[in-house]
Amino acid sequence: MDAAQSRTAEAAPASAPALAPDFRIAARADIPAVVELIESAYRGDASRVGWTTEADLLDGQRTDPEGVAAVLDAEHGRLLLAERDGALVACCQLEHRGDHAYFGMFAVRPARQGGGLGKAVMAEAERFARAEWGAREMRMTVIRQRDDLIAWYERRGYERTGEVTPFPYGDERFGIPRRADLAFELLVKPLA
Repeated sequence: MDAAQSRTAEAAPASAPALAPDFRIAARADIPAVVELIESAYRGDASRVGWTTEADLLDGQRTDPEGVAAVLDAEHGRLLLAERDGALVACCQLEHRGDHAYFGMFAVRPARQGGGLGKAVMAEAERFARAEWGAREMRMTVIRQRDDLIAWYERRGYERTGEVTPFPYGDERFGIPRRADLAFELLVKPLA
C-alpha cells in the first residue's frame, strides 16, 4: 500500500460499512506505529476526531515505546493488532493472569471510531483469551470519569465493580492530569 492509499484507508468515514479486520500479534517492528495509534486516539487535538479522547482530562503522553515494548516482552502478554488493507487501525493489550485476562491499551484510529471496529477488536480479544488461555473472565481498568466509555463497555457486558485505584499522579509516563480527582475503576465481564 502506498502513502496515498494509506491516507485514504485512514480517512474513511466512521459510517462506512464495517469490514472484518485482519488480526495478528504485534512484533517489535510494530512499536512506533502502535505508539502513534494510541497517542492519536487519546491525546491532543487529533484525538478529538473520535470519541475516545482523553484530551480534556490529560495532557502529555498516553504511552511510549518503552511501555509498548514492556507489553511485547511480558511472558504472559500479547498485543493484538487489527489491520485493514495493511494499515494499522486498532490494537489492544491482553495479559493472562491466572483464571482471567486483562484487557488494556485499547485504541481505534479516531477516523475509524463509531463504525463497529472497536466491537470487532473486543470480540476477537475475548475469543483469544478464552481459546488460548481458557480465561473465564476479562478485566480492565478505565478512568472512572469516562462515563461515555464506561457505558460503551457496559453495553458489551462489562460490569462496574466499584473497585477504584488511584491515578499515578506524578508519573508523566501516564500523562499529565488536568484535574485532581482522576482514578481507575475495575470493570469485569464473564467469558462464557
